[in-house]
Amino acid sequence: MPDPLTMTDHSETIAKLQDKSLIIVDDDKPFLSRLGRAMETRGFDVIIADTVTEGIAHVKKSPPAFAVVDMRLEDGNGLDVIKTLNQARPEARAIVLTGYGNIATAVTAVKLGAIDYLAKPADADDVLNALLANPQDKADPPENPMSADRVRWEHIQRVYELCNRNVSETARRLNMHRRTLQRILAKRAPR
Repeated sequence: MPDPLTMTDHSETIAKLQDKSLIIVDDDKPFLSRLGRAMETRGFDVIIADTVTEGIAHVKKSPPAFAVVDMRLEDGNGLDVIKTLNQARPEARAIVLTGYGNIATAVTAVKLGAIDYLAKPADADDVLNALLANPQDKADPPENPMSADRVRWEHIQRVYELCNRNVSETARRLNMHRRTLQRILAKRAPR
């Protein structure tokens, strides 16, 4: 039987999967329910959760084969769900969704067991393609390199993550005023 993850027709791939369990963890309830319905129509057995606590409880109870987890949730960091899933079921395929994309958190997500990292807004087809992508395929290089503002923002985010999200320590290491850093962190990533 061919490896289902190397096939290109996703409907065939999903049909051949023995375990179609998928957990989606996101605190944006309208997005959560839309994505849940869309993934059910694509053949997955979907469980939804809107908090880190609820997501971890579902994963511990019955570790799914697939996961889609938002990075920032009201009660914590979605990476805790990824870490728990990776410990409970190392072969599970998980992706991280976020509106606050940066290189440091993407690297952390992959180290904790995620296979991909998608920026919001991502639609169901983007999610499906990421979940079922061939692990040997390499992403195409970006057509447009990062702007100088984006490189600066990425560096600040990396230092912030290295300082365990401590604003005061990050400001000290970057030789930056704390309030200036807080304003930068509150904004979305520049293009």
